Amino acid sequence: MINQTIIDNGIRIITEQIPVAHSVSLGAWVTTGSRYEDAALSGISHFVEHMYFKGTEQRSARQIALEIDAVGGLLNAFTSHEYCCYYAKVLSHNLPLATDLISDILLNSVFSLDDIEKERRVILNEIAMVEDTPDDQVHELFSQMFWQGNSLGQPILGSRDSVSRFSRASILEFVKEAYCGNNLMITAAGNLEHQAVVDQVAERFAKVKPGRKPASVKAPEYRGGVDVRKRQLEQVHVCLGTKGLPQSHPDRFVIYFLNTILGGSMSSRLFQAIREERGLAYSIYSYLHSHSDAGALIVYAGTPPEDAYDVVALILRELHETSHSLVPDEEFAAAREQLKGNLLLSLESTENRMTRLAKNEIYLGKQPSIEESIDGIDKVTPEDVRTLASELFHDKYLTLQMLGTPDDADFSILDLTVNE
Repeated sequence: MINQTIIDNGIRIITEQIPVAHSVSLGAWVTTGSRYEDAALSGISHFVEHMYFKGTEQRSARQIALEIDAVGGLLNAFTSHEYCCYYAKVLSHNLPLATDLISDILLNSVFSLDDIEKERRVILNEIAMVEDTPDDQVHELFSQMFWQGNSLGQPILGSRDSVSRFSRASILEFVKEAYCGNNLMITAAGNLEHQAVVDQVAERFAKVKPGRKPASVKAPEYRGGVDVRKRQLEQVHVCLGTKGLPQSHPDRFVIYFLNTILGGSMSSRLFQAIREERGLAYSIYSYLHSHSDAGALIVYAGTPPEDAYDVVALILRELHETSHSLVPDEEFAAAREQLKGNLLLSLESTENRMTRLAKNEIYLGKQPSIEESIDGIDKVTPEDVRTLASELFHDKYLTLQMLGTPDDADFSILDLTVNE
């Protein structure tokens, strides 16, 4: 059973009761992230997320860790382009502790100058780690190119320059603006009582002011293009992507099929054609990035320099095939069962159920039932997939980012047209 309550300061509380579960997962979701940041503050959402674990007026960082570890629980956080989430997973009778820990770090963190400087060094090292990991860096380069001119292209970690400039005053001002009731949602799933969660949240978050939602952001434009970033590496890292769909798009189930068939698993077309049949790559897959008003479908491969051109050509061949021919019935049925299986298996985790509550509210503004999601999968046809592929796999959207030293082939004149 799913219930929802909005308390006086604007905090929205959504719970799902799962009586057979031993655990409860609780998350605090804040409408902030790299997309809402000015260039000068790029990375501040992620920086603040780190700072919330550095100690409060009541607890040191070590005490926070000891308290959650003492009950066998999990306490963590992450930052995305459009939200930050602080979450805990505990046995159901320890839910008050989880609520207390999350409220304490969000409302009573100290943000000492010493901790800010230490965490600045940590995050600068995190940025350096990405730069030293080419199969991470190529995705950042692709994002910057694909979303160029839009804040979606800003790295979640920020840049060396922006992170180096954050002051305690700018951090506190950001927290004051972003961490308010109208920007905060609490979701919880597991063996719980809705009213008990509401009472705990209302008590512990009582001093949060309503505040304002972030200003609307500009929708991105899609330009396409090719960029080869030269770097002496053993492999060439390839990201080839195209326009995707927003999270709430009516065809979102169709693009789930498209991604699954192309590169979503070991039985997918790209994995079979490039790794299994030809041995041209160890890592080859596709994935979706979906936001409130935009999206991308991206293919990644890591391959020897001498094989880079062939790998890109094979990816384009599969895109062409998918956009021109219907997926055979047997392959389509397998993709359908895979999507339904993935969905249903994910629901065995209270953490996934908690996340599903939040994302449905953020992007759909409602809570579709599991049956509605299954029905959405069942309604997709091979013709739907071919039609969407022909719309998305267009040269005005296709973007190729490479990192490494591919052989002498001129990728700048590579024909990315697949829909003719």
